[in-house]
Amino acid sequence: MGLPSARLDLSAFLEWENVQTDRNEYFRGEVFAMVGARRVHGIVAGNMFGALLSHLRGQPCRAFTESYKVQVGDDAMFYPDVFVTCDRRDLATEMIFRHPLLVVEVLSEGTQSFDRGLKFAAYRQIDALREYVLIDPDLKRCEVYRRNERGNFELLDFSGSEAMVLDSVGLTLPMAEVFDGLAPPAA
Repeated sequence: MGLPSARLDLSAFLEWENVQTDRNEYFRGEVFAMVGARRVHGIVAGNMFGALLSHLRGQPCRAFTESYKVQVGDDAMFYPDVFVTCDRRDLATEMIFRHPLLVVEVLSEGTQSFDRGLKFAAYRQIDALREYVLIDPDLKRCEVYRRNERGNFELLDFSGSEAMVLDSVGLTLPMAEVFDGLAPPAA
């Protein structure tokens, strides 16, 4: 079944989306099909997930991949590339998470504007969110937006740095690990 032609409320979207074979995001009544990711996108998302999964082992927080939905209020449902939650309600849910403290989006040419703009504005509504990470695999850039003591998000640009610091989970991650495997093996 194709994308719905009419605007939907969140419950109608969930009912429709749960019977689809492909993933779709929802924002303010509109549905957006998730397109296939490029190799570099998958590598960087996998590297981030692997690093977070290993780092969080034995802790009360868990890392999740793009297979899981994050709901923001009543008007948005996204599939972040990687996210971490420590909230007991999230750790008991099967499908819809609402309290991530860290969200990672790997940028592509087609999603960059939305990820930096409206999606980030939506994510900022999540009280639990402490850091929003944007990674550009083509330019090898890492930007971390961290919530400060006043509740505002400040940009920390780790592009060109040796490591990225994620305070929300207490992880210093070498950039070499973030971008490991991007260059295809020599023939």
